[in-house]
Amino acid sequence: MTRIGFFTRLLDDAGPAERYRIATEQIVAAERHGFDSAWVAQHHFHAAEGGLPSPFVFLAHAAAATTRIRLGTAVVTLPLEDPVRVAEDAVVLDLLSGGRAELGVGSGSTPASFLAFGERFEDRSEVFAEKLDALVAAFAGGALADEANRLHPSGRDLLGHVWQATFSASGGARAGRAGHGLMLSRTQPRPAAAPGGPGRRASIAELQQPIVDAYLEALPHGATPRILASRTLFVADSRDEARRHAELGIRRAAVMFARAGQPPIGDTLDELIASYDAHVGTVEEVIESLAADTVAAQATEVAFQVHSVDPPHELVLRSIELIASEVAPALGWGSRVSADAA
Repeated sequence: MTRIGFFTRLLDDAGPAERYRIATEQIVAAERHGFDSAWVAQHHFHAAEGGLPSPFVFLAHAAAATTRIRLGTAVVTLPLEDPVRVAEDAVVLDLLSGGRAELGVGSGSTPASFLAFGERFEDRSEVFAEKLDALVAAFAGGALADEANRLHPSGRDLLGHVWQATFSASGGARAGRAGHGLMLSRTQPRPAAAPGGPGRRASIAELQQPIVDAYLEALPHGATPRILASRTLFVADSRDEARRHAELGIRRAAVMFARAGQPPIGDTLDELIASYDAHVGTVEEVIESLAADTVAAQATEVAFQVHSVDPPHELVLRSIELIASEVAPALGWGSRVSADAA
């Protein structure tokens, strides 16, 4: 069965402390409604991109407010971190949460942030590979610069809970060769030449399928695939309510996407929704939309986030409830754990 997750970048229209309170309440609600996992993104400096520079601190707080749901980073920007420090923080989180930690890592996508850490954005792939090797070696119990230094507490339990985020088939192959999980984004940079010919816009599933194929092909024989597909989903009780908030949120986000080189295909609401791969609407509408996503159907886990719609907190809670009670069951997705829906 495809598991379901809740993903937040902590982008609510509020100050930092309130964002953390809201995100905690949403994770608690996700657990109560039977979600399998909760994921938080790390972003430095730029509040409009994300509100959380310290995911392990926040997830330790979330661990104290929950009992079952798995807690993951999606992702830690590894080129900007000390890999031994990341390993130590992840191990402590895993212990404090009762073995519920998941560790997603990536190479980063915000060039300006690299300057503050003395790194070059252009070097991120090479630095990521070096630090990922060091991170895994630390988890495996390898010596850390001196035979007297070993990770303590041990990180061996986390070796099977490392995930790599990527936009490329080569990145998918790298994750597969390592036997790590594969993390796919909610939207995907689109090449000038789309599959299917000139003028045709590829779906996110078409763009991500080669990444999945490369991952599965490279996975060692006998290794169990772990594929997490993140998807934008906002489901509401009425079509008008869903689209009203999508109009506000996605139109605002489109400005940032365009600055990052992903302009929309048009200016109508439907074109904006399509441009950024969002599933928006009533229960019936999003079930139909998600059912057409062939990569999500192959994933071992689908993590839902409301970004870039970013509706008010109360509507996020309602969306979480509708996903767990109606959307996921209709698709054959969801936890084997019985939801304790209020």
